[in-house]
Parts: sequence; C-alpha cells; structure tokens
Amino acid sequence: MKTEKDKGPSVRVLRVGEQVRHILSEILARGDVHDDLLTRHPVSVTEVRMSPDLRHATVFVKPLLGKDEEAVIKALRTNTAYLQREVAHRIRMKYAAKLKFLPDESFDEATHIDKLLRDPKVARDLGGGSES
Repeated sequence: MKTEKDKGPSVRVLRVGEQVRHILSEILARGDVHDDLLTRHPVSVTEVRMSPDLRHATVFVKPLLGKDEEAVIKALRTNTAYLQREVAHRIRMKYAAKLKFLPDESFDEATHIDKLLRDPKVARDLGGGSES
C-alpha cells in the first residue's frame, strides 16, 4: 500500500507550477522587469517546482547560451518582490508563492553525459562487440 510520501507531486501542484512557469516566461520575454541585465540576456524558465502547500516555488532558469549565469540569477533575485507580485496578481490563489531562483544544471549534466558516451573507450564498450 502506498503512502502519501511514495507519491510524486499532485496534479494540482504540477498544474500550478506550470502556470507559474508560463507567467514568469512571459514577464521575462516581454521585458516587463525593469532591469538592464535581464533586458540584455534572454532567460528561459525551464521548470518550476511548487511545494505541496503551494507557498514556495523553486524556479529553475537558464540564460540564453548560458552567458553570465551568476549575474542573471542575482538580477532575478534582486527583482523577486516584483516577480512575486506579478505572479500573485495573475494566479488567483490564497497565498502568493515565495520564489527562489536557481540555475538549471540539467543542460550541463546532459552535455557531460553526451561527451562521456562519445568517448571512444565508452563507445567501444557500448558497441556490443564481445572481446572474450
């Protein structure tokens, strides 16, 4: 029998996370944040993970081409209050979610794995040829 901890996030939590992702993507794409750095660097909001009570949102972002990632994250954190207000205004919920911005490392991990798989030694092992 599965317990509550065995399940992943509920459909509602996933749906709200996706709504928050869309809203943040739209705000950043339209340049609504009055920050020169964010205006110069297009930012992708790759994922938003909501807490089960919907009060906290972890926002994973990646600047286009990965340029100036630290500076972009800092600019987003500086503008968190504005972004939280905008999200709260556009999503009708009891509480405004607190946003936490983190760099999305999944692209870097995928690139690293791809590079490993292309290594000649690994490719030979994956080729299925038996050397016994």
